[in-house]
Amino acid sequence: MPHSLSLRLNGTPVQLDVDGDRRLLWVLRTELGLTGAKYGCGEAHCGACTVLVDGAPVRSCRLRAKDVQDREVVTIEGLEKDGRLHPLQRAFMEHDALQCGFCTPGMIMAALGLLKTNPRPSEEQIARGMERNLCRCGAHPRIVRAILAAAAEMRGES
Repeated sequence: MPHSLSLRLNGTPVQLDVDGDRRLLWVLRTELGLTGAKYGCGEAHCGACTVLVDGAPVRSCRLRAKDVQDREVVTIEGLEKDGRLHPLQRAFMEHDALQCGFCTPGMIMAALGLLKTNPRPSEEQIARGMERNLCRCGAHPRIVRAILAAAAEMRGES
């Protein structure tokens, strides 16, 4: 059933007519052309589709479009500002925290959600906070190092 959806997407007001029960992942990828969030499992288990909604990481593959009505949604595409990558994006590159790159946008968005609630996490807290985001390439140790580096930069310590 068509639904007039209004939200703030990556800092910009957006309004579109979509089926309110359509999953946010497909609205982002198909209607809005934002392909950073990936379809991995479709069951909210892998984290490839992670975006922030009102600052918290959520699995967009299971969230209905109507559930983001009048909310703030941030995707990986919204992190870069004026041609400058976000500290997490830079740290993932600098620490080689990716291989195939499929999980990377979801990892970065989950890490950003983690750092919003805990700007000074330990390695153990990062590992626990990221355990629901799967990387089949095995880059987890580099991902933890990248998040530690980005956290320090975000605190102004680098």
